[in-house]
Amino acid sequence: MSVNFLLFLCLWASSFLVTRSEDPYLFFEWNITFGTIAPTGIPQQGILINGEFPGPNINSTSNNNIVLNVFNNLDEPFLLTWTGVQHRKNSWQDGTLGTGCPIPPGKNYTYHFQVKDQIGSYVYYPTTAMHKAAGGFGGLRINSRLLIPVPYPDPADDYTILIGDWFSKGHTTLKKMLDGGRNLGRCDGVHINGKSAKGDGKDEPLFTMEPGKTYKYRICNIGIKTSLNFRFQGHNMKLVEMEGSHTVQNIYESLDVHVAQCFAVLVTADQEPKDYYVVASTRFTRRVVTATGIIRYTNGKGPASPDLPPAPVGWAWSLNQFRTFRWNLTASAARPNPQGSYHYGGINITRTIKLANTAAKVNGKLRYAINGVSHVDPPTPLKLAEYYNVADKVFKYDIITDNPPASIQEIQLAPNVMNLTFRTFIEIIFENRETAIQSYHLSGYSFFAVAIETGTWSPEKRKNYNLLDAVSRHTIQVFPNSWAAILLTFDNAGMWNIRSEIWDRHYLGQQLYASVLSPERSLRDEYNMPDNTMLCGVVENLPKPPPYSI
Repeated sequence: MSVNFLLFLCLWASSFLVTRSEDPYLFFEWNITFGTIAPTGIPQQGILINGEFPGPNINSTSNNNIVLNVFNNLDEPFLLTWTGVQHRKNSWQDGTLGTGCPIPPGKNYTYHFQVKDQIGSYVYYPTTAMHKAAGGFGGLRINSRLLIPVPYPDPADDYTILIGDWFSKGHTTLKKMLDGGRNLGRCDGVHINGKSAKGDGKDEPLFTMEPGKTYKYRICNIGIKTSLNFRFQGHNMKLVEMEGSHTVQNIYESLDVHVAQCFAVLVTADQEPKDYYVVASTRFTRRVVTATGIIRYTNGKGPASPDLPPAPVGWAWSLNQFRTFRWNLTASAARPNPQGSYHYGGINITRTIKLANTAAKVNGKLRYAINGVSHVDPPTPLKLAEYYNVADKVFKYDIITDNPPASIQEIQLAPNVMNLTFRTFIEIIFENRETAIQSYHLSGYSFFAVAIETGTWSPEKRKNYNLLDAVSRHTIQVFPNSWAAILLTFDNAGMWNIRSEIWDRHYLGQQLYASVLSPERSLRDEYNMPDNTMLCGVVENLPKPPPYSI
């Protein structure tokens, strides 16, 4: 551990001792390096965190302060995002290229954020280049505080399972393909926690279970572009939490987990003591690719059966499963209203925004767009340009309209930033006009996923919305030639990324930023730029603006 970081720890610790009412701090130091990994059996260059692939699991509790010093030992810039962490009033820590400069090679940056009023299962991963295809990802859990009852008995243990598709070409080759205007195509394999069982009887178990006990599994799709179905051989799953919300506890034989989504389930070890497979297989692909891992009973005798549970077939199955997900309104937890009476269905919608994804070629190269604009990250992060009052030198607001044209023939390359009025209740319609599934994420918020339907959205479709107990979450899938509707109040000031989690689409422009500015310029609404903020682009040598005050 470096001397500077030790000094930093001491300063924070002394501050905590003096201010005893402050929430606890968790300190981490991460070294980012390249190393050899082989998730599908083919050695290739991967990104390690403290020598680990996947990276360390962050185990925190609601309202904890996380201080994480990241040393970039790669030969290229690097940046991490914390998907689902809302960073209240603090988009500076969101870890996207629109909110901060990437960490240069050989340098370090200390993230400091609070997991404020949240619980649940989340992930972190790189947002630079195609680094996500090489690793640098891991799980992030936020536990409920001891005084807040959880709507199920304490499990015997708490396990994280990261599933994802994998490309054996390597992240640099994938980036060159996309820069050259080519699509990535289908994945080469699937991994479970960075590996896949060989099935030769020599596989080490991912986790163990003691007969008769119940375990919590947090299942997250950390992949690049492929929806996966996840299931336990011989065991059912009781869904208890989804992306930060306790759910109605339905029983499932398998779950479709779309890219960047997380589910928490309870599994009881109530079968014959032996080994069992967990299975992750691709959905909506011509060729089904499968990965397995071993779950072992502590007194187990015998290998897992080679007969794997089958995966579901078709889009309708997945759509119908989405409709079974319901918010647990009786559970106590960090939520928009702790009493469970947050009647979002009764709030008047002040603005409706339709976002349509399209693909086209620009100068002979493939680009993806939203409402006809393919986002380009400028050298100066959008948030910095806005904070330094030089936005006009970096980007233009609102170059897309709230209603996309019926037919988008041409794509414009530009930074894509929408102005959203602070504390207004907004309806966003994601419209998928293509034949591939989409998965959209909104940073800085959770939203009510009120509907997914096939066809084209129209105002009459609102009568089909779930206005009572739609799950509050941060990611939603949109099936081909379908639409999805979300509702939320934009009450978190900052610059927030609305992005496709299908990473080749994200890289080639299918994203935008929502600028949510408080007219008060007050610390009650948004934090000042941190003192350790890295500067780049046109703001690098500018004087620091006057700070916000109460």
